[in-house]
Amino acid sequence: MSPASALLPAITTPAAALHATWAFLLQGGLFMIPLALCSIIGMMAILYKFLALASKRVIPESLAYEVAAFEHRLAEGKPDPMLRQFQEGKSTLARLCSIALKHRGKTVAEITQAVESSAREESVHLHAGIGVLDVVITVAPLLGLLGTASGLVVIFEGLGETTDHVAIARGIAVALNTTIFGLTIAVPCIIAHGYFIRRIEMLTARLEGLLGNLVHVCQASADTPP
Repeated sequence: MSPASALLPAITTPAAALHATWAFLLQGGLFMIPLALCSIIGMMAILYKFLALASKRVIPESLAYEVAAFEHRLAEGKPDPMLRQFQEGKSTLARLCSIALKHRGKTVAEITQAVESSAREESVHLHAGIGVLDVVITVAPLLGLLGTASGLVVIFEGLGETTDHVAIARGIAVALNTTIFGLTIAVPCIIAHGYFIRRIEMLTARLEGLLGNLVHVCQASADTPP
């Protein structure tokens, strides 16, 4: 049983949990400091991506409905409210729709090229923060292993000075704390990374569908005043 697991039964209050966590970090040695930083950076990156990929920031449902019905609104001569939303550019969809409308009157290929150029920039924004998670996922386990390896070196160097096998076993368990902490940081980051990548793919596919229809409407209605 590791020192960390031995403390679990005694954790009955938030204060006790905080004390046990602090003791666990202290036992890990100096390598717990960069690992703690990795933990904070990883949590901040995850929170940032949850906010950045919220529907209202990328594809608001109300705006998506209006974009799908843009041809109908144009035929009714009531596109002004939608045009104002596009110009405000509060979401990825609004900004890309604004680009399509700016090139209204050109060929489908020209409008598509303009939208794709802006879409590449928007894609960079959608992926912002993913690289940070990649670094944390890679570095945290390596720092944990490095901390464990350095702890084991110290333990094995002192084998000739003691025959207390219990003390040696406890020392090895303490040395493994950094590996445990590193993996604990990496696992949720891996899960979040996979979720965010999948969500970006879904949002990108939906943007392509909505913008594809809008591009054809813009080209087909080129002679109709906005």
